[in-house]
Amino acid sequence: MSLTNWILFYIAELLFWLWVIRWGGAKWLEGTFTSGLLISVLAPNWSADGIKLFAWLTLIVGTIWFIIGLIVPQARIF
Repeated sequence: MSLTNWILFYIAELLFWLWVIRWGGAKWLEGTFTSGLLISVLAPNWSADGIKLFAWLTLIVGTIWFIIGLIVPQARIF
């Protein structure tokens, strides 16, 4: 994957998780079928706080992977 695509993909992912965490996305997704599609198969059973926790953890891991991908281009396969 090119560096440009890597950065654009990360920005899109970052904006999605920020929407979930900060801009009411977790409350909007709480208990819906859509949360099962966008977050996790188990997410419809989670509260808004559980969805936010999952989002934080995913964002942290995604950011670490993004930095690794900037340094090691072969890591951009995922």
